[in-house]
Amino acid sequence: MSRPALPLLLALCALLAAAAAPAQVMLDAPRGGWRHSGGEPAQHMQDVNYPASRVNAGGARSGEDGGELGAAIRGRIAGATAAKLKQPHLLVVNGVAMPLSVNPDGSFARPYAFPPGANSVEVRTPDRKLGRRVNFYDANPARQRVGLRIVLSWDSDMTDIDLHVISPDGQHVFFGERLGKNGGALDVDVTGGYGPEIYAIPSPPHGNWQVYVNYFGGGMSGVGGDGQQEGQEITIAQVAIITREGTPDEKLQVFRVPLRRPGELTLVKSFVYP
Repeated sequence: MSRPALPLLLALCALLAAAAAPAQVMLDAPRGGWRHSGGEPAQHMQDVNYPASRVNAGGARSGEDGGELGAAIRGRIAGATAAKLKQPHLLVVNGVAMPLSVNPDGSFARPYAFPPGANSVEVRTPDRKLGRRVNFYDANPARQRVGLRIVLSWDSDMTDIDLHVISPDGQHVFFGERLGKNGGALDVDVTGGYGPEIYAIPSPPHGNWQVYVNYFGGGMSGVGGDGQQEGQEITIAQVAIITREGTPDEKLQVFRVPLRRPGELTLVKSFVYP
């Protein structure tokens, strides 16, 4: 073999080795183990910059994980191809699964206000073969438990779906009125990616609750180039309803509804609390 051909062969072998190396899922936050979240009560509200960015991390308060509490779930996917990064990954928070969009550089960030006690966060690749899971325990007694949490996510990228929650006392919380007089709040208005939008209230009033989703607009996934459709004819919205979170009486219900046309306002669930 001639000398000029040797460097080319070595370079080719390096490229093949890099292509064959599996992707890695890394979670920078939250960290696992025992922690104390700083002596402050849980914050259900976060600042919204409108129009929101593709990944709306909101907030500006620093947390013990070294980043913003608004981006309490942060990490990156290393070694994945551009086509793989465009596909939705999977995020599972305390048993609630939702799609996760990843930036072109492999990074991701999502807002979340964790309850006190045991928590778990898992991120998996689109094929579900690789992932990373973190378990941690928040021992801060000042963090108020959430009596009712409602998590909205959806399965088509670059789509804006809004969560509307009407409580028994007539409070209507949505992106235009994010804080109810009864303490319920919508944390972030996400206008791209797959969500989540999260409603939380420490002490839910007793009576009939109604949960709606509004298909505001969007529908272009922007994937393209890899044989996948760039738009979706139907967007599936997922609503997870968690009651008495973090207690022995915790209950999780998940509902999925198809949305076809922007402008649709759909009743997902009417239920009586408790």
